[in-house]
Amino acid sequence: MKLIWRLPDQVVLDDLPEVLRDWLLEQKSLSRRLQRVCSGQFEVRLTDQKWDLPMQEEAGVLGLPLDEQALVRQVYLLCNERRWVYARTIIPAGTMKGTRRRFASLGSQPLGDLLFGDRNTSRGAVEIAKISPQEKLFSLATGDASGSGDAIWGRRSVFTVQDKPLLVVEVFLPELTGYHETPRAIDRPTI
Repeated sequence: MKLIWRLPDQVVLDDLPEVLRDWLLEQKSLSRRLQRVCSGQFEVRLTDQKWDLPMQEEAGVLGLPLDEQALVRQVYLLCNERRWVYARTIIPAGTMKGTRRRFASLGSQPLGDLLFGDRNTSRGAVEIAKISPQEKLFSLATGDASGSGDAIWGRRSVFTVQDKPLLVVEVFLPELTGYHETPRAIDRPTI
């Protein structure tokens, strides 16, 4: 089964859990939004960072050969020790030059701080996917490789930093879907 990523206008909104719609469609920094709404301690917890082969779909969206390694960074975004979001960043070797080498030393700093604070960075379209328990991304995000449980939702975007790409994948975990934001905490455009 191949994971299918769709643009928001290709997704039937009724299929999206209502509590996740705003999160999936968020255009600003997800980590900043999580920091604002977390009523306690927000943390970025680095779980793995190494040169590795991206998954086939990741290599495809970045235009990388399947045998080319990239820097793969995996983190959890936590509120009060609860995992709200699993984030996976794929940074091709060609992107890791000059000032962009700073991506290798983020540690527990939110990636969004660099991406959204740099005027030389642009974001491609946000794509959304429903991730079934049989998908590798599901087991990476949840730590459950049993192939059971309920599907979860994620989004991905290619960012271009000084004309070089990197891919950010964010998967929303059940702890977040059980949390309900107060309307004033959400940045909504005024009409």
